[in-house]
Amino acid sequence: MSDPIADPARSDEPGSGGPDDEPRQPRPMIERIGLALIALVMAAAFGGVAVAAWVGGEVFLAVMGAVGCLMTVWVGAMTVRRG
Repeated sequence: MSDPIADPARSDEPGSGGPDDEPRQPRPMIERIGLALIALVMAAAFGGVAVAAWVGGEVFLAVMGAVGCLMTVWVGAMTVRRG
């Protein structure tokens, strides 16, 4: 039997342990909501950094915190939407 790492051409065989062995199942809704809540907590932390940096006059850090906040909210929303 050949090693799929050493022989990438054989890595798509059935039962090779690759990602295509079984179809992807969506996450349960409760798990999606939990992950979105974790994302909201992280977004609040990024938002807090953005506000504190803005008040302190650190514009670049404020922008980076705001971008992190928006990206985290986006990922949380996509987690709930797509599963």
